[in-house]
Amino acid sequence: MIPFSDEELLEPVQASIDVIRPMIEADGGGIELVEIKNGVVYVRLSGHCVGCAASNTTLKMGVERQIRNDIHPELVVENITNQK
Repeated sequence: MIPFSDEELLEPVQASIDVIRPMIEADGGGIELVEIKNGVVYVRLSGHCVGCAASNTTLKMGVERQIRNDIHPELVVENITNQK
């Protein structure tokens, strides 16, 4: 169980995303924190990340790993697409 409320996670999660953002942008991508709900961090990948075969690896091995290392090992990151 994650010992933080979703509201308490907002600032530290944004700080973790800001750490990894330059690496994503260096490859022509982008990342935006959409929301945190029940300990799940929802982000939106953009730019070259959209449709890229490596975007799931970027999400899990880059973003999720950074957030887990910085904040809590049980946090999960999911990508929200623009499709409905």
